[in-house]
Amino acid sequence: MPRLLPLAVLLPAALAAQTPRAMQPNDWYRLTTVSQPAMSPDGRQVAFTVTTVNERDNKRHQEVWMVPTAGGDAVRYTAPGYESSSPRFSPDGKYLFFSSTRPGGTGNSWAIRMDAPGGEAAQVADYPTGSWPRDGKFAVFASPASEDSANTAAPSGAPNGAAGRGGPAAANDPFGRMQPMARPPFGAITKPVDPARFDGRHITEARYKANGQGFLPGPRQARVIRPQQLFTQTPGAKRVQLTSTSYSHRAPVVSPDGKWIAFTADVALKSDSAVTAYNDSIAELPYDAVRDEADRNESDIYVLPVAGGSPRKVATVMGAESDLTWSPDGKRIAFVSRPGRVKQAVLAVADVATGAVKVLTEGWRYEPGGMDWLPSGEIAMSADIGGSSALYLVNATTGARRELLGGRRKMNGFAYDAAGKQVAYVSSSVTKPTELFVAGTDGRPERRLTSFNDAVNREIAWSDAEQLIYRMPRRAGSRDSLEIEGWLMKPFGYQAGRKYPLVLYIHGGPHSQYGEQWFDETQNLAAAGFMVLYTNPRGSSGYGAEFTYDTRGRWFAEDYLDLMKAVDLAAARPDVDSTRMGVTGGSYGGVMTAWVTTQTNRFKAAQADRMIANWWSWYGTSDAQGLTEFEFYGRPWDNPAMYDSLSPIRNVRRVTTPTFILQSEEDHRTPMTDAEQWFAALKRQGTPVEFVRYPRSTHDLSRTGEPWLLVDRLGRLRDWFGHWLK
Repeated sequence: MPRLLPLAVLLPAALAAQTPRAMQPNDWYRLTTVSQPAMSPDGRQVAFTVTTVNERDNKRHQEVWMVPTAGGDAVRYTAPGYESSSPRFSPDGKYLFFSSTRPGGTGNSWAIRMDAPGGEAAQVADYPTGSWPRDGKFAVFASPASEDSANTAAPSGAPNGAAGRGGPAAANDPFGRMQPMARPPFGAITKPVDPARFDGRHITEARYKANGQGFLPGPRQARVIRPQQLFTQTPGAKRVQLTSTSYSHRAPVVSPDGKWIAFTADVALKSDSAVTAYNDSIAELPYDAVRDEADRNESDIYVLPVAGGSPRKVATVMGAESDLTWSPDGKRIAFVSRPGRVKQAVLAVADVATGAVKVLTEGWRYEPGGMDWLPSGEIAMSADIGGSSALYLVNATTGARRELLGGRRKMNGFAYDAAGKQVAYVSSSVTKPTELFVAGTDGRPERRLTSFNDAVNREIAWSDAEQLIYRMPRRAGSRDSLEIEGWLMKPFGYQAGRKYPLVLYIHGGPHSQYGEQWFDETQNLAAAGFMVLYTNPRGSSGYGAEFTYDTRGRWFAEDYLDLMKAVDLAAARPDVDSTRMGVTGGSYGGVMTAWVTTQTNRFKAAQADRMIANWWSWYGTSDAQGLTEFEFYGRPWDNPAMYDSLSPIRNVRRVTTPTFILQSEEDHRTPMTDAEQWFAALKRQGTPVEFVRYPRSTHDLSRTGEPWLLVDRLGRLRDWFGHWLK
């Protein structure tokens, strides 16, 4: 006879099976990421990219899936044996195009017939990509006029000066068998004595390496500047060149009736070669406040008849214009205008006939993101609202805004049907990883279409975060103040009446942000029993240009004070143990972490990721010198006092905080040399320090790095703070 267990024994086991548990680093492998939605023209289906992790093979995997907007199961549409992403429908809805690298094909554009489901993916010859009129009969796009090989000209979209990098070698080339980085670049003075015996790197260009790309071979011929020309193409036919000019036509969009093309170009239609020569000459000069801080008109909007003719300038607008969008009647063009590099971006509308420009977001604190002019006549505009995001419908005449979608979450990838009645998008909140949603632009309620992460959400208790809003003086002694937004995430198993250790997270950039979305790093430490504090100090994006660029020339001043004020507020709480606090961050957050430890010993442990210790050495080894040339007003030799005073290494003697350094071997954004200097200095003076160097990894290890290494990093963060704070 079977032995029956008493209910008192069975009940705890059943409850344990149902009770969500804390996240473990290996749970990261189980998350699914949804992205890149594309809605079919008839609004019945949404295609999107699904990214999963193959833990065994240490790889990510991408597929294109489809789901009905009316609801139902999502279905995989691409073969699982290949990587596929970036779905997009043809204007008539007959094809679903996507990007994939597959054997037997040319290029990476593939398609599935939607009017004959069940067929295999194939490549469609002579099917264009670009801007389409309402009838979908042809596409308009910009491209260099010639299709020369890569060793004589840059590919479409490549920066001027990229021509001649790499490419096949001529049969009689004496250096043809050399590795691309080893062969003498065009114009080089020295040559290898024996090409077969030199396998080093030969460098003549200022830009010879890039994060994520590695070392970049030098040019094989003199720089070839190929302006972007306008083309039209009908599906199944060859492209037709509309222009042949010395200047480039950028971001062209065709009017709904197919009669006009709008584009941006140089304000005086100067040749690309003249503009390049001018910019090159300016780049060699030392910083000059009068010249370099003056607002410049970078581009203007033009229109050109599709049937042929001369371009006509629509309006002269200071600064740069982007995101051109025609009104449904073809009489106006909406665009994003940024009057200057550090000035507020606005949504504006230009009358094509008169050139009259009206700013629709005048005085608004926030800046426009993407936009679409709907058939209804309203403009759908997305925007970051601090750490959240929202979708608005904007009256194209008055500028009146009404929020269509919002709340404490992050949304992206807004995609509409041809009628503008529905919008699909990806949404995430602090406790919910990404899923796909759909809503009506007429106010119909939103609906969730996918449930990829439901199982893991039921199993794991994601920690929520409460908002922390506080005000800070604009400057010391100022009566004016700014609002700062932050979040405090409670640990797994939080119990009132207990005190918990706290870790301050500092984001990178500095012009990026934390927000109201699921984030593996904060969840990781909260699951390990830590309070996690993260904020958007001055310099962060999402709060308007004035806030974003407030720290220019003032790094580690008000931004540092904003961070410390958040720590003060958190430390005063009865559930925070102010004697057990740590600090961590990457990139800008990494150098700020180092800076924090030179200014205070209130933190008992620090972790610096992708850090910078010495701005002089960083400038000489990074691929992003333009960051400090702008932020610090020139090169190190133009402004040595600022580069010196803001280098944490100058104050390393003050550091007593145990520090853990993580750096990637192939990070060309914040190269290894700065981590080495910080480690050597701390080690020599007896400050507890550990240093981990990740192979085959770039500046993006924590976001897109090898899965095993990414998860290893999550575990080491727990180890370090667990040792020093618990």
